[in-house]
Amino acid sequence: MMAESVQRRFCTTGMLTRELDQAGRTGTALPRKALTPLLAGARSVAEADAWRLWRRSGLPPGHWNVPIFDANGNYIATPDFWCDEIAFAWEIDSYRHHADPAGHRATVARNARYVAAGIVVLQTLPSRLRTEPEVVQRELEAAFRTAQARPRPNVVIKWAA
Repeated sequence: MMAESVQRRFCTTGMLTRELDQAGRTGTALPRKALTPLLAGARSVAEADAWRLWRRSGLPPGHWNVPIFDANGNYIATPDFWCDEIAFAWEIDSYRHHADPAGHRATVARNARYVAAGIVVLQTLPSRLRTEPEVVQRELEAAFRTAQARPRPNVVIKWAA
C-alpha cells in the first residue's frame, strides 16, 4: 500500500517517514520494514522484493530507478536497478505493464537501447521473486559475472537536479 501511494504520488517517502516517526515505535515495526526499500528508491512491491533479494545476494550496492545515458547524452533507460561499477541493469518486467502493444513496443525498444550501448540487462518476472528467489539469485549472479567480464561501456547516470 505504501509503494502504491508513493508511485501514484499521493505522498512521498519523506511524508511516510514523518508519519511513522510521529506515531512512535509501538506497532510500527512492519511499516518501517516495508518503507526501507522505498527509501532506497524502489517504486513498487515487486521492486521492494527485488531490493531484498539483491541485498541477500551479497552483490555490490547499486541504485534504483536512475536514468542512464550514453556518451553522447542520449537517453538509454531508467532501469529498476542499476549497478554502475559494471553497467549492469536489472528490470522487473510484469505482464501488466509490458504485455499490451504499446508496453511491449516500449520494452523491446528499451532492450534494443541497452544492447546498442553494451549494457548487460537481466529481465525478471515479479512473481519469480517470491516463487523462485534462489533461481533468480543465481541468474543475477550469472548476469553480474557476465557484465564484470567485459569492458564497461561508456554510459552514465544523470542525477535529478
